[in-house]
Amino acid sequence: MSRTFIPGKDEALEVSINTMQQRLAKLGFDIEEASWLNPVPNVWSVHIRDRQCPACFTNGKGASKDAALASALGEYFERLACNYFFADFYMGEQISNGEFVHYPNEKWFPITDSWPAGLMDDYLKEHYDPEQDVEMAQLVDIQSSNEARGVCALPFERQSDGQQIYIPMNIVGNLYVSNGMSAGNTKTEARTQALSECFERYVKNRIITECISLPEIPTEVLARYPHVVEAIAKLEDEGFPITCFDASLGGEYPVICVTLFNPINGGCFASFGAHPRFGVALERTVTELLQGRGLKDLDIFPSPSFNNDEVGDHTNIETHFIDSSGLVSWDLFKQDSDYPFADWDFAGSTQEEFNLLLSKFSELGADVYIADYEHLETYACRVLVPGYSEIYPADDLHFANNNRGTALRRLLEQWLSDTSNGDLAETILAEIDALNVDEFQPLDQLLGIAVDNNSPWATLRIGELRCLLALCLGELEDALDWAQWTVDFNAYGITADRQPRLRFYHAVLAILQSQEQGLELEQYLPKFERMFTKAHLDAALAHVQQQAYGYDLQLTNGILGFAKHQSLLQAYDKLQRAKAAFTEWHK
Repeated sequence: MSRTFIPGKDEALEVSINTMQQRLAKLGFDIEEASWLNPVPNVWSVHIRDRQCPACFTNGKGASKDAALASALGEYFERLACNYFFADFYMGEQISNGEFVHYPNEKWFPITDSWPAGLMDDYLKEHYDPEQDVEMAQLVDIQSSNEARGVCALPFERQSDGQQIYIPMNIVGNLYVSNGMSAGNTKTEARTQALSECFERYVKNRIITECISLPEIPTEVLARYPHVVEAIAKLEDEGFPITCFDASLGGEYPVICVTLFNPINGGCFASFGAHPRFGVALERTVTELLQGRGLKDLDIFPSPSFNNDEVGDHTNIETHFIDSSGLVSWDLFKQDSDYPFADWDFAGSTQEEFNLLLSKFSELGADVYIADYEHLETYACRVLVPGYSEIYPADDLHFANNNRGTALRRLLEQWLSDTSNGDLAETILAEIDALNVDEFQPLDQLLGIAVDNNSPWATLRIGELRCLLALCLGELEDALDWAQWTVDFNAYGITADRQPRLRFYHAVLAILQSQEQGLELEQYLPKFERMFTKAHLDAALAHVQQQAYGYDLQLTNGILGFAKHQSLLQAYDKLQRAKAAFTEWHK
């Protein structure tokens, strides 16, 4: 076997790929390379997924095909080891009441009026609950949704003193999302990458929110990295002006920014990357520009803005995290930068690089918390830097907690699983009002369920559900308004599988509009039938007359019965068995 070593990695690419592929197969994951992209020289990206559970997928990037595949496989391991593939989903009663929900070393704290001893340290309590208004019930994890069992917390090592601190899974999942997760050939390699990612987010957020002007990287410095220069030259030949910036803020942080202009639509994409080694950070930032994108996919980014308040808004920062399509300020490109260029490089062994990054967070007054995971044989970790590496603000525990749909999920399952439960509609409507979510909110996301693409649940929004609830309650004025909303919302981009469902709502709308006008409905039914078909008209009449409810949302195997959700549960079962076996082996 040939051996290719790249900077920042403690093992050859070929060895890493072979080892990770074998370990995934041993765990029962059938990984396929679903798509490859190589739009310009030295920029590769790959999309890999589990054939049995396509919802478990990752994307990798690199300067070569092997580098991209190793990146994707490494990300797959980090997301398996940190349970990230399952972070947004309710895992059902069997797992909820199992020996452990997340990891064998988790700890459960009963829900009480005050925070129990042993749950977080004083700094974390002050950081996440400064007004002392976070209730313990708000910290129940979505995966278990088990209030009776309490709050599930995971152990993290506080790096300043090596103490073990228990942090609620709810806080980790809600506020940190995927930031700070990494897998690697060695412990220090993975930890270095995770800390680098934390610095990347922190510095990127500062640059965007503060509208900082950055210095360009001089041509002679870029020339040290001919593969990067070749990729940039090809992008520019294709009509996309590229600018490479030193984002280290005066040599303090190991971060690079590369921007791409699209003169055709005036758009701008700002890519950020971080690593103690300048060349690695630069390469990662350039390959990030085209990860999962061809040249034809570079027209989705907005133009730079002179409205710095809009650029600095937290919603814009969240958009940058979600898909990098947020606004950047024109100030980023000012001729006179706010910092001088620094020809930095913090290269060393991965242990030395990790120590350096840790010390830089210490200089900022930040403490670092790390959870190590070795149950999949490939080392992985999750790094939290409170105050620096969160993706979402602590207020989200109140206003956008991923467990907020728990009660609604239970009510809907009860309502739709038993035809005698129609009287639950009023309770469900009250719960929706209490949640204060808008009509565009997708139900699957709110409820924490993975629905099949061909299911009516795939497009179900709060507005459509309000229409069905109003029909169930006989509140026909509200039903008319929400039927109109449902038709209008789906007026564009109607897919073939969506068209039959819309006939039902069109029929409901026609019936209710004729009744609102005081017209004799029987006069119009023959033509309604020709317009909407007899089946859809009959269904609409039955709902308007309160002889049926819920239309095609009826459940036969419970709210977790979707094939997509079941495949996630089967994948999670493989992980649970690996965790249990690892724990038993190390007793």
